[in-house]
Amino acid sequence: MFCYQCEQAAKGTGCTEIGVCGKQPEVAALQDLLVYVLKGLSQAALTARDKGLALNEVNPFIAEALFATLTNVSFDPEAIAVLIRRAVAMRDQLKAQVGEVDADLPADSPLGLELADTTDGLAQQGALAAIDNDPEVNTDIKSLKQTLIYGLKGVAAYADHARILGQEDDAVYEFLQRGLAATLRTDVELGDAVELALECGRINLRAMELLDAGNTGLYGHPVPTEVPLGAKQGKAILVSGHDLKDLKQLLEQTEGKGLNVYTHGEMLPCHGYPELKKHTHFHGHYGTAWQNQKKEFAEFPGAILMTTNCIQKPAGYDASIFTTGLVSWPGVAHIPANGEGMKDFSPVIDKALAMDGFPADQDKGSVMVGFGRNAVLGVADTVIEAVKAGNIRHFFLVAGCDGAKPGRNYYTEFVEQVPEDCVVLTLACGKFRFFDKQLGDIGGIPRLLDIGQCNDAYSAIQIAVALAGAFECEVNDLPLSMILSWYEQKAVAILLTLLALGIRNIKLGPSLPAFITPNVLDFLVKNYEIGAITTPQDDLAAILA
Repeated sequence: MFCYQCEQAAKGTGCTEIGVCGKQPEVAALQDLLVYVLKGLSQAALTARDKGLALNEVNPFIAEALFATLTNVSFDPEAIAVLIRRAVAMRDQLKAQVGEVDADLPADSPLGLELADTTDGLAQQGALAAIDNDPEVNTDIKSLKQTLIYGLKGVAAYADHARILGQEDDAVYEFLQRGLAATLRTDVELGDAVELALECGRINLRAMELLDAGNTGLYGHPVPTEVPLGAKQGKAILVSGHDLKDLKQLLEQTEGKGLNVYTHGEMLPCHGYPELKKHTHFHGHYGTAWQNQKKEFAEFPGAILMTTNCIQKPAGYDASIFTTGLVSWPGVAHIPANGEGMKDFSPVIDKALAMDGFPADQDKGSVMVGFGRNAVLGVADTVIEAVKAGNIRHFFLVAGCDGAKPGRNYYTEFVEQVPEDCVVLTLACGKFRFFDKQLGDIGGIPRLLDIGQCNDAYSAIQIAVALAGAFECEVNDLPLSMILSWYEQKAVAILLTLLALGIRNIKLGPSLPAFITPNVLDFLVKNYEIGAITTPQDDLAAILA
């Protein structure tokens, strides 16, 4: 295997024996093959588009299947094999409809590949799609193609989240297909490869906008909310991942059953949504970020539900953990959806009722969430006056993914050293490095504002754009600096969005992507002044100078 799509790539170059995430070589090969056949399906879909054929089933499937290849989503070879076979079946159906497949097409091409009969055979075919088999000879263009693929995976995740909530845009689906097909070309010039990556960033903004509309349309705009970090005596269910719809259905199905529901990881911001927080048994938050789940899940005295991504190999709690959606682990019970997207969480509930639960109340303090764009912009006049009066000197968006790789203490130390006349905005699980810090306020404005999940990056962008409008300047002219941490492919898509918007002077860490060549990095430095984090002291001094 060879995989370098996430920040924890072994030795900073790539995982070759087993993924740092726990991904086995068989799963890596199957994921490579899935992306490969999705490229062929995308080629067929583009031809079908030209002929005016409907792609009602194909469009969402490509997003869903591509999402399944993100880091820490699906570790189940059989589940991935099912997606591979569905992709080829759809491809062949489209080929029959459009009738324009070249007779001389290579048998092992994404459009012509015939699948092996077994999952083991499919894994062997995955070598066709391995990165070292890419016919692209220009290393910089190959780097940009991989960047595009990882960005497309992030777009697919947001698009799939949004679709589940009833929000779709064919422009997003069209670019997913065009982008995947473009990575097969060997005649792409460097400038075209750069433009495709930036276009991926632009379409990702639209995908995030759709997801934001789905979340806020169904569950209301987040409001500032105090969330307890302790526990209540009694039976309990823990929900991790990102999916608000899964949480809502679980809350409805556990009503009146004597259970308390807790969030973990990226689900923390859910406590700020009015339609979720109205459930009185939706108690508080347990634990921290995804990479700590083995210890935290093993200590949780109830059932655990994993939605979307961020799962790790269960260690001693196999019988109490359940998956749903695209997330899967071999041997772990999975909760499917019916044709209407509804799920029966009875197995999760029954397991929780059979477990001990918390023996007594626990008071571990609290944190504030719910500072989405509506909440922040609702006090924009106060914020603007505080800046004009010199009470707020600078804003820092310290955001992104957390992870286990050394070097992430930088973000804790950075926030601790931010001067008292500055405000820290944060989102995604990177905040668990400092989410419980008591930073106080400036004239009633909290100095630590939790905007939400990584899925809420759209909200942060809208805050920046609105403040720039209020100050009659560009976003790059605001007293605002972005200090980002990345881990997986949604972060790649968000970074491409920021670059597409022309955002400059981004600090990125804890290490730079292994798939970025020195020449591509040099391009980013020269054109966007993007740079690696150094030390909190030096970075703060340079920014505030």
